[in-house]
Amino acid sequence: MNRSIAKLRSVFTAGAAFVALSPLVAFADQTLSNPAKVPDLQTFIADFLKAVVQISLPILTLFIVYSGFLFVFARGNEEKLGKAKQNFMYVILGAILILGAWVLATLIASTANQVLGGS
Repeated sequence: MNRSIAKLRSVFTAGAAFVALSPLVAFADQTLSNPAKVPDLQTFIADFLKAVVQISLPILTLFIVYSGFLFVFARGNEEKLGKAKQNFMYVILGAILILGAWVLATLIASTANQVLGGS
């Protein structure tokens, strides 16, 4: 009984390996294409950071409004005012980091294009 199960298991393993590796043999002569349609790494990084900025700006706006509501609802309570100030500071710090990364990447890309003679 154990021998037949072991034999069946080895046949199943060999069949699974054949099925898993058959696409590699069938498509061995084809080349890979760039699915992102981006010509180089600089363009990819610039497009990625642009997308991050476009997504994060509305979120930052919502958090600034939320921070304003925290100031309004604090009503002079020093503990709540402290939390509202801390929240506002973190929102502004996040905005500076995101926008600063985008500006820095844009400056580096434009400088590299000028030095290397790119478009």
